[in-house]
Amino acid sequence: MSGDDSARTALARRLRELRDSRWPDVRVTQAQLRDAFGISVPLISSWESTSAIKIPPLHRLEKYATFFATKRSIDNGKARVLPLTELTADERDERKRLLAELTRLRQSTLRHQSAGDAAESEPIDDGYARGPWHFLPGEPITIICSRIPEEDRAKIPNPDPMNANYIEFYKYSDLDSLVELWGSVRAANPFSPTAIRTTDDLNSDDLTTHVALLGGVDYNAVTASTLARIELPVRQVPDWEGERGPYFEVKEGDDTRRHYPVTEGAGDNLRLLEDVAFFYRGVNPYNVERTLTICNGMYARGVYGAVRALTDIRFHERNAGYIRSRFGTAESYSILMRVGVQGTVVLTPDWTIDRFRLHEWPGEAGRG
Repeated sequence: MSGDDSARTALARRLRELRDSRWPDVRVTQAQLRDAFGISVPLISSWESTSAIKIPPLHRLEKYATFFATKRSIDNGKARVLPLTELTADERDERKRLLAELTRLRQSTLRHQSAGDAAESEPIDDGYARGPWHFLPGEPITIICSRIPEEDRAKIPNPDPMNANYIEFYKYSDLDSLVELWGSVRAANPFSPTAIRTTDDLNSDDLTTHVALLGGVDYNAVTASTLARIELPVRQVPDWEGERGPYFEVKEGDDTRRHYPVTEGAGDNLRLLEDVAFFYRGVNPYNVERTLTICNGMYARGVYGAVRALTDIRFHERNAGYIRSRFGTAESYSILMRVGVQGTVVLTPDWTIDRFRLHEWPGEAGRG
C-alpha cells in the first residue's frame, strides 16, 4: 500500500479497529453502533470501507470518541452513547485523546482524498473543518483586538460601566471583524475554549494559545510587537499624515513597492473605495505548538475583508483550498490583498483570482 493510499484509508481502518478490538473480550457490532448513534448500518459500513472512501462528519466522530472512551457504553448488552456529564475524569480524558486522534486522521484523509471522494464524503455544513480556523479539539484559542481609545469611547452612548445600559463590547475595535471571526471559530471548534481579549485585558496564558490578532499596528500593540519578532517582507506603515496616507510596504531584495488604499474626498468626506489588507498564518512565537494568525488592514474594512476571506460561506472553502494548493505544508505564509468596498458593503476577496492578490509569501521558491 502506497503512502497516499495508507493516509486515505487510515481513518476507515481505525474505525473498524475500534469496533473489532477496542475491548479484547467484546466485539462491537455495526448493529450496536446503529442503535447507539441512531443511524443506519450501511452508513457505518461505508465509513469503514477502504475501497469507496466515505468520511464521517465531525459530530459523528464525537460520538465514536464518547462511545469508545468507556466500556460502560455496552453495559448489560445495550449500546448507548453516555452523556458527557456521566463520564468520569479518566473517561473524559480518554474521550479527548480519541477525538483528537480521529480528527487528525480525518484531516489526513481529506488532504489525500480524490475529487470523487470529496463529492461524496463531506457535508456542505462541515466546510470549516477543512479551513485554517479549525484546530484540534480542546486546544484553546484567543482572539485579541485593540481597545477603542477612551476619547472615542466617550462619544458612544452610555460609555460609563456603571450605567445600566452599558455595553461591554463597545470597548473592542474592529467589532464587525470580531463578531464574524468569533462565530466561525466557534463553529469550527465547538469543543475548544475560545476567549476574546483586548490588548489591555491579556493574562499570562493568552499568548500561548492559538492566537488571532485583529487590527493594525497603530492601535493593536500586540500586532506591532509580534510582527517585530517575525521576519516578513511585508510592513504596515501608518503614515496618516503623509501625502498619500498609510500603506503596506513590500521589500524583496532591492525591490520595494508600496500598496495604498484607494480613496476619494478628504477629511470628514473621505470615502474608501478599496482597502489593502493582510493575512498571516504561522507558528506562535510564544508557543511553537500553537499558531499565530494576523488579520489587519489600513482601515477597519480591510480587517473585515481579511477575516471574511476565510469565513464567508460563499468563499471560505475556495480560499482555504487555494491556501492548501499554493502553500502546501509551509508552516508560515501570508497574503497581501485588495478588499473592495461598494458603497457601504465590503466585498470578500477571492484569492483564486490574481487581481485580488497583491503579494504572497513565501514565493514560489520558498514553498513547502
